[in-house]
Amino acid sequence: MSPLGRFQAPWIAAIQTSSHDCSVDFPSYPCSDPQSLISTSNPLSFETGTGASIFTQTLLPAILKAKKEVILVTCFWAPSSTLTALSETLEKLAKTREEHIRSLGPEHPDDENLEPLHIRICFSSRSLFQKLLHPSSKEGYTYPPSKWGSKLGLPDPKLLEAGLINLEVKSLFFLPFSVMHPKFLIIDRQSAWLPSCNVSWESWLECCVEITGEAVAELLRFYHSVWGRNTKDNGRSPASDGLWPRVDRSTNLYRVGLTSIQSPARCLVPLPSDNTPTIILPSSHQRNPRFRPFPWQRHPCPPASPLNCAILRLIAMAESKIYLQTPNLTSAAVIEALVGALDRGIDVTIVTSRGMMVLEQLLTGGTTTSWCLRSLIKLYTRRQKLPRRSTRQNTGDDSNDMLGLDLESGAPKLGSLEIFYFQPSSANQQPQVPEEPVHSHVKLTLVDDEWVVLGSGNMDRASWFTSQELGILFRSDRLASGVKDALGQALGERLVPLFRSEATAVQG
Repeated sequence: MSPLGRFQAPWIAAIQTSSHDCSVDFPSYPCSDPQSLISTSNPLSFETGTGASIFTQTLLPAILKAKKEVILVTCFWAPSSTLTALSETLEKLAKTREEHIRSLGPEHPDDENLEPLHIRICFSSRSLFQKLLHPSSKEGYTYPPSKWGSKLGLPDPKLLEAGLINLEVKSLFFLPFSVMHPKFLIIDRQSAWLPSCNVSWESWLECCVEITGEAVAELLRFYHSVWGRNTKDNGRSPASDGLWPRVDRSTNLYRVGLTSIQSPARCLVPLPSDNTPTIILPSSHQRNPRFRPFPWQRHPCPPASPLNCAILRLIAMAESKIYLQTPNLTSAAVIEALVGALDRGIDVTIVTSRGMMVLEQLLTGGTTTSWCLRSLIKLYTRRQKLPRRSTRQNTGDDSNDMLGLDLESGAPKLGSLEIFYFQPSSANQQPQVPEEPVHSHVKLTLVDDEWVVLGSGNMDRASWFTSQELGILFRSDRLASGVKDALGQALGERLVPLFRSEATAVQG
């Protein structure tokens, strides 16, 4: 039996039987060959914190020990403590390499082991004007070295060149709303991190998972199909250390003169490092938002991307509980699927943010999270009044095959619904503690304490229709337990209930 059990076949069928034209997707291979997205990985750690703490505590130290290649993909790029720390790290790396080159003496400068360090930085959004004037080509815009410092806050090109660092910076954006939203870091084609945070200034609750194994190659394939389309060498073998000095994984940032930013919400937990069934889940951007502005119009079905289909499949096959943490919740398809799960007796918990990116929600979805939550609560309270059986019945079938209301026996017992808003810790507000998160930017779907989806995708209309996204799915109860433990510590007293039910029903 497949290690992905009853998830795999319906998920592949949902992608392949869709009327959506995969040939226009960017990239197109995920929809035409979803089977190839399935692999395994060795999850090493899961971390919570703010963007600045995750970058300075985890991602930048990983960059510092790179030998051959660094691939950093993010969405938003803005002046911030994170950007300053990134620039400092690249400067330190260049100076360390330059000093090492000098220490080898004149007999080594052409040694084949002193290969350049290739660093690729990719992002989508830097400013409003940058997006309005951005080239519409899939080749994007490559920043010349003369703009690295003035426009992007990066080190002097001469300093990088002296350390044999080959830097390339590229952006991609498609009007009107199509940002490239994925975020990941790949070091030497051996290790990868998928954070939820950008190179930006916001103090939000973020998370990051670290992996090695087969899934890194699949992540690299996604990178080359989007950002490295014209790269001559798409298959360099994993790096060897050669003559470059080793930077220990536990390097103290203070000792090497780098910024280390702490957050009271930081929690790092080790994960079981084994061959965990894993799927890399891309979702192509769509330039047509397919708006339905009139109330009598039914919402359109979202594109059948691997990520969208995976989320809907997991909700449909849930047997006991669903935990959803998302910055915003405006996707009608997700809300409809959750209502179907509640009708089957599945307990649903939602953690989201209040008043986060409201203008963006209105522009890309014509609604807001608070409006959608109010509608969900109304739907739920109406269902509480229906006659119900006292025992839960769950067939495990898709939501389309759900048992409907039976006038004699009643519907299955309604699942419980809990909705929480994230809020800063009151203990850290007076006096205000630096890097106390003010919103939650974590993107997590957890089903039956066994299926875990992380990555860049929100449960809002923009992520489901117009933005390019990238998720990663794991099947592992031990990994799910580690993620729950870390988030439990990070959320602590940072949740305020909006709605709680005991799933009581009128007995028929």
